This record gives sequence, C-alpha cells and structure tokens, in this order.
Amino acid sequence: MFFSPFLASRYLKPKRTFVSIITLISILGVALGVWAMIVVNSVFTGYGVRIRESILGVAPHLVIESGGFMKGWPEIHEKVKAVEGIESVTPFVTGQVVMDFGGRRSAPWIRGILPPQGRELDRMKSKLTKRPDPEFPLDPEKMIQEGDFIGENDYYSAVVGSVIAEGNNIKVGDKILLYSNSSIDAVMKSLDAVEGAADEKDRKKGIEEIKEMTAPQELIVKGIFDSGNWDFDATVVFVHLETAQVLYGFDLDECHGIAARTDDPFKADQLQAKLHEILPQHFAVRTWAQINKTIFDAVAAERQMMFLILFIIMIVGSFGIMSTMITVTVQKRTEIGILKALGSREGQIAWIFLFQGILVGLVGVIVGFALAQLTIWKRNDIAGWVGQQFGVEFFNAEMYKVDGGIPSVQTPADLTVITLSAIICCTLAALVPAFLAAFLQPAKALRSQ
Repeated sequence: MFFSPFLASRYLKPKRTFVSIITLISILGVALGVWAMIVVNSVFTGYGVRIRESILGVAPHLVIESGGFMKGWPEIHEKVKAVEGIESVTPFVTGQVVMDFGGRRSAPWIRGILPPQGRELDRMKSKLTKRPDPEFPLDPEKMIQEGDFIGENDYYSAVVGSVIAEGNNIKVGDKILLYSNSSIDAVMKSLDAVEGAADEKDRKKGIEEIKEMTAPQELIVKGIFDSGNWDFDATVVFVHLETAQVLYGFDLDECHGIAARTDDPFKADQLQAKLHEILPQHFAVRTWAQINKTIFDAVAAERQMMFLILFIIMIVGSFGIMSTMITVTVQKRTEIGILKALGSREGQIAWIFLFQGILVGLVGVIVGFALAQLTIWKRNDIAGWVGQQFGVEFFNAEMYKVDGGIPSVQTPADLTVITLSAIICCTLAALVPAFLAAFLQPAKALRSQ
C-alpha cells in the first residue's frame, strides 16, 4: 500500500497525453462545482441573514393581539413591561390609509405608536436618512441626520418610509394628508342615512357631519425612515398613537395590539411562553419568526433546492473522474499486470486509483475554494461589470427587498459540507476503475507483451 500514493501522483503528472488533458478537465469540473456551490450557498445564506437583520431592525420581536382590537391596553402594557427580558413596549394602531401629497395619492400603512424613549429612541433615530455635511460634503462618515423621530407631543407629525418619500418626492417639512378607511366606512353609512332622511334639516345635518368625517388629518413630515428593508420602507408611515386613534375613531385606551422588543430576539420563544402564563387566554402572542414565517421558509426552501441542484451537477462532474480513471486503467494494463505478477495485492492496486481520485478531488476543491473566495470578495464589482457589458441589472434591490449590494455570508459548517461532499464524490467515482484494476488477471494483462 505504501507505493500506492507514489504511483497515483506519478500518473497525474502532465505528460501532454490525452489522459492528462482529461485529468485537467476533471479537476476543472470539480473546481467549478465547488466554486458554484460555495458562491451560491453564501449568497443565499447572506440573503437570509440580510432579510432577518432588516426585519429585526424595525419589526417588534413579540406582538400581543386580541382578535384585532384591544380595549384597556394600559393594564396589559404594564404586565408585559414587567416581564424580565422585555426591553420596550408600545401599543399600536395600524391599518391602510389614503395619503395625499401634492395631488398624488397612495395607500401606505400607518403605524401609530407611543413615542420611543431611551435606547429605543436612539435605535429609531439611527434609521433616519442622512444628508452630507456642508463642511465635508464628500466625506461619507460625516453625514448629518435629517429630521427627527416622533416626540412626546408630536400629534401632527409623521415619519415616512424612504421608498414612499422617494416615489412621491417628499422632503422633511412637507405636509401630507391622511384619510382612514374607518372614516370612509362612516361616510358611506351617513350617506345612506341622508338619502333616507325625510326632513330637510336632518339632511343638512347629515351633510355637515359627512364634511367633518371627510376632513383629512394634516401632518408634517418630521423625518424619513430608511430601515434597509425595501418592503417596509415602501409601505409604512409612523405617526403618534393618539393621531392614529383619531384616524380610526378609537378611544384613548383602545388599540389594535401591543408590540414588544426584547434584549435578545432569539429568546423570543421563551418570553412568548411567559406572556402566555400571565395574560388572559383570549390574547394571542406571536414571535417575529412566526409573523415572518412565510418569508424565512421561502428563503430556506430556495437555498436547499439550489444546493441540491448544484450537488447533482457535482455528481455529474464526478463521472468525468470515473472516465479518466477507466482510461488510465486501460492504458496501464501492462504495469498493473507486472505489479500483480510481482505479488502486489488487490487492495494495493485499488488504492493507486483511489488515491488518484482523492488527489483530483483535493486539487479541484482547493482551486474551486480559491476561485469562490475571489468571486465573493469582488462580487459587487463583477455584478457591476456584467451589468455594464450586457445591460442587465444583476441584483435588483427592489425585487429582493434588501439594500447594500449582493449579500454573502459563509459559515464553517457550510464550507465543510461542500468540501467533504466534493472529495467523497471524487473518491466514490474512483471506486469502479479501482476495482476493475484490482481484479485484473496478470496473465490477461501481459498476454500482449
């Protein structure tokens, strides 16, 4: 067995023969397979991490609801706030509204919350858009925060998502008008009442009430919010809780639910169990993972399917190694016959070709790994070059709902699985020619000599 690695390496040395060319092609096939698996897997993993980070950056970690409407929220608020591990709590009123700015209408979702304080306020302020410092206009590290977040008495202020602001050309200080769905429903009921009224006074009174109902909420844009999550920034407008309550005709102790953020989002399941113990049974508590389960499941399924497809391509590529080994076996029939005639055992002969397959796999893995690291390092430059050459947008942030270029995250576990699977495929591909060579009869091998 000790001479097996020596002979395997000798057979792989380039000799400008047809076999050497096939060997190089086999190594290239393994390298491309490893390269594709590492690059694609890292991008899908990075995309999942980027989505999760963008969601955790703005979304609550826990949401407490009671059939879509909650009365007497201050009592529930205090109970939730007292739970160890809860960092901040706010009641919320949310729903789709009609927004009017300069005659352009859109339908964002408002999110009425209590003005944040302390660390939560700092976190929300950090998401506001920034503008260049007039003294250092070209220094990206000296950007100035534009606007502010909603304060304690900002009942007539709003913070608009960056995508909404960009699409409507909204700036800090502009005025927007908001119409709620609840006022539209009330108007329709009042119209029915006016049409059915027999007395002229009742009709006039009903028309005056309708005018009051249709009066929009006029708000000043205090800040523009950029969370990094395109979907969130394209749909959400933050307002004061009491402003949202007025829009929806709620009393001060009424809301749609309570949102909480924890000191560790990955312990949300444990806190969910605690909240179930202290809250009445009709309250539903959901974690951020449950709320966004569809998104995370879709990303995970795509990642698994892509890994499977690339692994199948890797298996197909390993057949190139098998064909190379079989060709070597045929060409080295005489040498194999001499070795067996000199007393070499079947296992020693088999190991020559197994080592050859392992060496091809190792070289392919090393080359593929190096190419993958280079591609990941320069991924945004490569994407930009491809876009310029072929006029194609390689990574559409709007489509993929994330900003910041092509994401990429590599984990030791993923790299280990990819490299080991490549080496195992190459080794298994060498088994057939190894056994063919091992059980070759010396008399048949030397008959032609």
